[in-house]
Amino acid sequence: MTAQADAEVLLVEDNPKEIDLTMYTLQRENLVTHVQILHDGEEALDYLFCRGAFARRSFDQPPRLVLLDLNLPKVSGLEVLQRIKGDDRTKTIPVVILTASQKEQDLVRGYDYGANSYIRKPVDFGQFSSMLKTLGVYWLQVNRAPVRNHSALAPGEKS
Repeated sequence: MTAQADAEVLLVEDNPKEIDLTMYTLQRENLVTHVQILHDGEEALDYLFCRGAFARRSFDQPPRLVLLDLNLPKVSGLEVLQRIKGDDRTKTIPVVILTASQKEQDLVRGYDYGANSYIRKPVDFGQFSSMLKTLGVYWLQVNRAPVRNHSALAPGEKS
């Protein structure tokens, strides 16, 4: 399901078991066609800001949803979130924090930095799968998000 094409969902997760559970549910429920899986915060920023290995990507095709773990190597999930929401080119991309963190300060900081939702991962597989299905249906089928932030248009470009 990981694709070279532009992703509908960007999954930023370093735990292989949680990646497998997430992908299993998204595939079983037929919620998305293209998922880009990245394993650390630095890769996520490179993808979203079209640099490094993803320099050929375009800001014109942002993911419809970012599922973001907080405890990531290289760059923390909170820093990734802060950078996404602090840039006019990416701030309208919905970001759902999907974490095992029980720290209240992570919840507060997540919303302070602009998270669209904060979900603590259930330990039970059935609950995790059900939560992902609900999340996917809402963010990918029910929710309407802008395709592109019009304030981020290049000078002279018309919407």
